[in-house]
Amino acid sequence: MNAMTGLAWVPQSCTLPTEERPLRVAEWDALFSERLTSLSRAEPLHLRLDLAGGEGVLERLRDLVERESGCCSFFTFTTTAGQDLIRLDISVDQAHEAVLDVLAARTAAAQEQR
Repeated sequence: MNAMTGLAWVPQSCTLPTEERPLRVAEWDALFSERLTSLSRAEPLHLRLDLAGGEGVLERLRDLVERESGCCSFFTFTTTAGQDLIRLDISVDQAHEAVLDVLAARTAAAQEQR
């Protein structure tokens, strides 16, 4: 399956029920397409995203991060809120680098659609 359209990249360790996965991916995609201002990947196991702030954005992001952490414990999320910008750092272990690769590609595609 194509990483951009399929969900074959979701690892076996994800405990989110299969039928809920497309909805969760759509939530992330929507957030990124609406709010992403920049992304960088200085290290293979770390992705940094900057999102435009605004009313309710931080709460929306924190809710997604909390739910994602609950089903995919291999992610480490750190949110840093500034005045008009929210930074989201995402890290994974070596075994899940491919998942971060797909997330970075999906995020970059969302940014290009803006």
